[in-house]
Order: sequence, then structure tokens, then C-alpha cells
Amino acid sequence: MVTNKRPSERPTSWWLAMLQKRAERMYDEKLDLSQPIEWASEEERSAAVAFFNAAYRAEESGLTQAHQLADEVRAFDPELAECLRLYGDEEGWHRELLTEFLAHIGGEIRPMGRVTGTFYALYGRAERMETIVLTNLMFETIGSTTYRLALRRATHPAVRQMLTILTRDESFHVPLNVHFLRQVLARTSWLARQRLAPLYHLLYASLIASAWASRRRAERFDKIPFAVLSRAYAEHLGRLFVHESDLRLAPSRAILRLFGLRRDELARTDDPSVITVEAAEAAVDRERVQITAL
Repeated sequence: MVTNKRPSERPTSWWLAMLQKRAERMYDEKLDLSQPIEWASEEERSAAVAFFNAAYRAEESGLTQAHQLADEVRAFDPELAECLRLYGDEEGWHRELLTEFLAHIGGEIRPMGRVTGTFYALYGRAERMETIVLTNLMFETIGSTTYRLALRRATHPAVRQMLTILTRDESFHVPLNVHFLRQVLARTSWLARQRLAPLYHLLYASLIASAWASRRRAERFDKIPFAVLSRAYAEHLGRLFVHESDLRLAPSRAILRLFGLRRDELARTDDPSVITVEAAEAAVDRERVQITAL
């Protein structure tokens, strides 16, 4: 399919066709776990277990929220509801792969830590559709950012395969969630839209700060320093919404300054983010995706 449209301008019917196409081949992809992983230390292995447990919880949350939203949306937009269901199925497939991968590295599904648990507990209590979709979009964005940075540093083939699958598919899920948000906002009142800006700024600051908590558990595995991860979160959470200006959610200039960033730089068309909706369109077809490191 050849077209000059931006992914954010795609109709729901296009997203549905692409999700159906992806679903046809999804379960054909298998993890190659034939070789044991030689860890540098037990601390590195334990950090890997923590890293992929966090990924599991993110996929689990995405699955639950997507399927619940699908049930709500079906009454007024069956096509969008089916997109949400298929998106949730992809998150569920990731959860299955992560369960298999965790067992391979001698890990198991663990209870969430205090910070992660707080995030997901608050997310799970959200009731407004626009709040749920915005939160999920921002979670997907930091997930895509983290996976891409970790992939850049990974060396073992099995780890690289798991991270490649997550990175590749999240690069599709980010623009898909932009579409979800845009469709939900089209049915949202002016007052409800006004409530989104404070939530965006709260999440923006909180997710950047969450990079600190994750370093205590996962840095021995992913080798991403706090300064690198927090700046990447600030950049990509900001860049996404600068490019999607019709959503009217712009990053804080003060926070951007802390990381040496400016809105005009984030908006430059000759310096696109690897996770903006424009760059991510290639992720529609899994077999044609090329992962570019941050």
C-alpha cells in the first residue's frame, strides 16, 4: 500500500486492516531459546528478570484496558472496537512470550514493586475513556523508548530477539494509540478535554522521574544510566505531542530546559523521532521493520 498520508491521518478502516494483517501471522513467530544465556553475574540475571517483569506488567495492563475499552466503544464505533480488541490481543501475545522468556532465564512473574504498582493501580482506577487512552499512549511511548535503548546495548541473541519484538511492535502501537486518542477526543466534551492537560503534565513529570526507580532494579541488565533514560523519556514524550499539535498537549518548557531540549528542536521535520507516528508507520509489516537505535 503506497500513500503519502501521515499515520495520524489514517482512517480507522486502515488501522483495522493492518491489525488484521498482523494478526494472521502473529503466532507464527517463535522465540529461539535453544541456547542458555551466560550472564556476567547473578546481579545481571536478577536485573534482567526485573526488567522483563516490568515489561510483562505493561503488556498485561495494555491487554486488560484495551479489551475493556473495546466493550465500551462497540456500541458507537464497532470498527474502532475491533481495533482495540486486536491491539489487546497483540499485548496478550507479548505477555505469553515474556512468560516463556522469563522461565528461560530462571525467572517468574513477580508482584509489582511499590512505584510500578502505584502507577498501575492509579491507571486501573481511571474511568474516563480519554484518560485511559492518553495514559496508555504515554506508557507505550516510554516502553518503546526503553526497549530501543536496551536493544542497542544487548548482545545475546535471545535477549536481542525478545527486545526486537517488543521494540518493533511498540513502534506500531504508539501511532495506533494516537489514533485511538484522536477518535476518543472527537466524542469528548470541551470540559473533558481541558482536564487532560493537567493529567498530561503530571504523567510527563512522573514518568520521567520513574526512570530513577527503574535504575535500581534494572540498570545492571539494560546498562542505561539514569541521565540517558530520563532525557530520552523527556525527549520522546515531548516530541510525540509536539508533532501531534492538534491534541493540544505540549511539554513543559521548564522540564525541557532541564534536559537541554526546546520545543522548536523537537518539532524539526529534519530530525524526526524514531517513535513519532511518521517514523513508526513502517512497523505495520513486522517482517519489513528495521530497528534504528536511539
